[in-house]
Amino acid sequence: MTSSQRRHGLVPIYGKIALFFGISALCGVLVAGFFLPWASTGATMAQGGNQILEENPAELEEASIGVPSRILASDGTEIATFYAENRQPVEIDEIAEDLQHAVVAIEDERFYEHNGTDLRGIARAAVSNLTSDTTQGASTITHQYVSQLILNADQLAGEEDLAMSGSTTVADRLNEARISVDLEEEMSKDEILAGYLNIVLLGGRNYGVEAASQYLWGIPASELNLAQSALLAGLIQNPNGLNPEENPEGALERRDAVLEAMVRNDYITEAERDEASAQDLDLDIHQRSSGCQSAAFGPYVCDYVVRSIQGDEAFGDSVEEREALLNRGGLEITTTLDATLQQEADAEVARTVPADDPSGAGASLVTVQPGTGNIMAMAQNTTYSTADEAGATTLNFNVDQNMGGGNGFQAGSTLKPFVAAAWIDAGNSMTDTVDASRDEYEQGATFDAQCQPGGEVAIPDEDGWNISNAIEDMNKEMTVDYGLYWSINTSTVATLAELDVCDVTELTTDLGIHRADDGEPLNPANPSFVLGAEEVSPLTQASAFAAFAADGTYCRPRILSDVTDAAGNNYEVPAEDCTEAVDPDTAAQLNETLGLIASERVAEGEASFPMAGKTGTNNNESSTWFIGYTSGLATASWVGSYTELSSLAGVPINGTAHEDFWGSTLAAPQWLNYMNAVGEEHPTEEFTAPEESDFDDVDDLDRYDLDHDGSE
Repeated sequence: MTSSQRRHGLVPIYGKIALFFGISALCGVLVAGFFLPWASTGATMAQGGNQILEENPAELEEASIGVPSRILASDGTEIATFYAENRQPVEIDEIAEDLQHAVVAIEDERFYEHNGTDLRGIARAAVSNLTSDTTQGASTITHQYVSQLILNADQLAGEEDLAMSGSTTVADRLNEARISVDLEEEMSKDEILAGYLNIVLLGGRNYGVEAASQYLWGIPASELNLAQSALLAGLIQNPNGLNPEENPEGALERRDAVLEAMVRNDYITEAERDEASAQDLDLDIHQRSSGCQSAAFGPYVCDYVVRSIQGDEAFGDSVEEREALLNRGGLEITTTLDATLQQEADAEVARTVPADDPSGAGASLVTVQPGTGNIMAMAQNTTYSTADEAGATTLNFNVDQNMGGGNGFQAGSTLKPFVAAAWIDAGNSMTDTVDASRDEYEQGATFDAQCQPGGEVAIPDEDGWNISNAIEDMNKEMTVDYGLYWSINTSTVATLAELDVCDVTELTTDLGIHRADDGEPLNPANPSFVLGAEEVSPLTQASAFAAFAADGTYCRPRILSDVTDAAGNNYEVPAEDCTEAVDPDTAAQLNETLGLIASERVAEGEASFPMAGKTGTNNNESSTWFIGYTSGLATASWVGSYTELSSLAGVPINGTAHEDFWGSTLAAPQWLNYMNAVGEEHPTEEFTAPEESDFDDVDDLDRYDLDHDGSE
């Protein structure tokens, strides 16, 4: 018999006979019961059957029953559900008595009398199968439960062919029968019935009566009426063939057969049968979605969580095992995500650039908590989908390539604060003067770099390194803080020229800054990284800037807070991993200048609370940033191109074209709008003051000569 025949019940009549006599040869008492069933009592048959079964011991491999997993925000709000089998296990007292009676009546009317095997039922079924063209089952509920448990174990073990075909050999049936007897000795009837009603398939991917009840009518199994109970019980025979959505007539006919069986077994009266039989299906379908595409909110952070599970050996030895655990293990995955922040971030990126905007521009926000590294929000303006339509992508702008992102985005001027931090670490002052007049470094020009061969790096390009500023008339001497405030490229390079390049890259590495495509740290052999030539992810940026908010303490980003499975087992998740990456006083000095950038240039003197940050734009205006922070939240705001990486200058975005497209154009306002909505719900304390401030009065801005109309 082929697996296809077994799947579809295509067993020829001679096969039935051979199967019957195969069983009879092993169970001699059953032969007597077949020829003279009226001459054998149930007790005699059970005794003989049990003796044979005791000579064929078997053990049931324990395997967890597939239960959906849930991803939760930190407050318990559900983000998404994952399942291979939609199942919601319930106790027996959470299942309507009508449903319990209906299943017993139609599937195993002697359930409360036998001890796991019902040889009387087997004999009756054998006679029927030999004398008709139909196949009548004789398995008890206990036997069916055991069969389902074995099927489940086969699926978990990856034996898909065996799981699909089912166990059909005599040896298999005897094995299951022996287990059934053992199971009856270990479990009560209610426990067996509850187990069966939680594991059985009831159509589609709905397993168990609770999931099926919720799907078909949107009510718990405890609230099912008689008609609904009979319908569900009837589906067990052929759950997909009798699907009431596709085959209402067949489902109703089977329901009425169940009601008749309930009358025959004295569970209901004929009047109750007639009343239930007169009722319509009254379906009220409630589809339970699965996966990140159906996430209630934050689909991209959902994707990040899934990849975090898939890549962590704590959840299995292989990716396949980890995926199976996610889909079947009933995991409750509590994340660090703040539901309120996430929902506001989702709304803000959509307000900045609608998903289907003709510009094709992307917008994203990602927030981490200074001092912990907890990811609090991760949003972007696109629709999380594999569909080939405008604004649809599963590419996660906020993260590295190995976590579902792309190659990252050129950082632009957001890397300049790290040069300033290295300057302070070297014992210098933000008010020291550098010569920012030089805008060309010819081929072969060198910078000190003690970590490189020969202790220096040279400009390799034949054309040298030509540097331009966004603001005119800035090729002159200026203080380091002035150059940082106005984001003057020649000032940053002049500052670097007086440092060791390796001191800067050592600092950026300590702050977790790395390329988004391959995870490599910034390369000191290419000094142009200080102007943001390298491509990094927004999450990397937010985590690095969070260290300035946390007095120099850098924390690796983390998303998993707590993970347990359906059995209550806890899984080890990454703990907070923080180190002092920047001297606290260096961070304090830097915060003075970055604080003025945020409060004066971004909030335009109307900051609601202490804030700091830095804008950034790459050379062709296709990648723009504002990385901003308070004492409680650090957020990378990005707006740019993510497909063709073409300039957005002059391109209408959300109905408005901008002659120049800089970090202050959309990325900074996006950050400010978001923070004005959520910032005060989190710590907004004053940043730590430097031990010796270069400012006589932080509010005195004369030193910055604000007559300039610079935007970068």
